[in-house]
Amino acid sequence: MLVAEGPGHQRDTQLVLSQSGYQQSLRDEKIRFVDLNRDDLIRTPLRAGYTGMKDLWLPRTVLEADFLVSMPKIKAHHWSGVTLSMKNMFGVVPGARYGWPKNILHWKGIQESILDLCATVPIHFVIADGIVAMEGNGPLNGTARPLGKIVLADDAVAADTTCARLMGFDPDRIVHIHEGSRFLGNASPALIDQVGEIVNAPTKPFQVVPEFRHLYVL
Repeated sequence: MLVAEGPGHQRDTQLVLSQSGYQQSLRDEKIRFVDLNRDDLIRTPLRAGYTGMKDLWLPRTVLEADFLVSMPKIKAHHWSGVTLSMKNMFGVVPGARYGWPKNILHWKGIQESILDLCATVPIHFVIADGIVAMEGNGPLNGTARPLGKIVLADDAVAADTTCARLMGFDPDRIVHIHEGSRFLGNASPALIDQVGEIVNAPTKPFQVVPEFRHLYVL
């Protein structure tokens, strides 16, 4: 077992680890931590063609993992609408090679890059933290919003669909979720085996930048 991170905006991953409060816990439990921005890389063919790229150099640690867990914070995002378990995979693209904040993915299209990455590096399980989420101009300038939810799933598309609904959004209007439901996972609420609480849209949906107000459930 190991924990890995590849932040897009902060080049000092060890600083992120220290400020997160997890550094001592990982040491106490003897769990190895890997900086994905500076890991050994393997040239990897992409298994989808949305960006038009043929391959990416990706971290050996991720490619050799037997079981990959994506652990996002539930947030609104000013360029992709939401950043959940699928968008969280931007963290596997090494900034030391492709720049900060993972420039190549922005140049090739964020929604398209999400799909190519998730097709190439499948997510086996999701733990989405929505205890305190973020709305507004995320991921850097948003506002904290208590949600009081944790979403667990063995299907990243189903997880992100559920998170989007908890935020008051129509997941079918989020490009990477809609397109991902065609081949990466399930987005149909009728087919998602919901265990635990019933998923209800909030009385007041999460705030988003104007470009994404079309995501609201009418």
